[in-house]
Amino acid sequence: MSAFDPTAYGSAFAELLNTPRIMALDPGEENGPAKAGLEALDLDAAFAPNRISDRMMAEGCRSALWLYHDFLVTSHTISQQITTPTGSYWHGIMHRREPDYPNGKHWFGRVGDHDIYPELRDEAATIASGTDNLPDEAAYLMSQSSWDPFAFIDLCEGANVGGVPAGDLCRGIQQREWELLFDYCYRKATA
Repeated sequence: MSAFDPTAYGSAFAELLNTPRIMALDPGEENGPAKAGLEALDLDAAFAPNRISDRMMAEGCRSALWLYHDFLVTSHTISQQITTPTGSYWHGIMHRREPDYPNGKHWFGRVGDHDIYPELRDEAATIASGTDNLPDEAAYLMSQSSWDPFAFIDLCEGANVGGVPAGDLCRGIQQREWELLFDYCYRKATA
């Protein structure tokens, strides 16, 4: 598992990611001090000196930043306008956190087989293997042949409202999922 380095994405993004956060499995609490920076973010300047070649992927980075700081409504508004499987992915994560699990599953159904799924499957297995007292409901993470976003929604729901002792595990996987998807959007935006 490689460490996520906010400075790899330029100073504008690094500034908005400089405070490490582990996002909640629920809406969390909006990070008020970050709001002005989020509102002021100019994507063309943030991606400079690279030129944005895929505006929807750049908007994926914007949606991700609002989600990172627990502004779910704004993240939702942005992701709704991204009419790609990756936009549906951000949309699905937001609904999973809302929590509106059936709506999250609807949006993940529109994602298809996303490019980050193989790496996410491997990262989730690594995170699970380092978890003491892995609950039975999470054992599938160690042996799944492909990433199952629907099973992960079920696990998050169990951890969030069903008494499954997997909150830290789910937050760790969700964090890594966010990092992988942000990196994917960043690279595709400037490809």
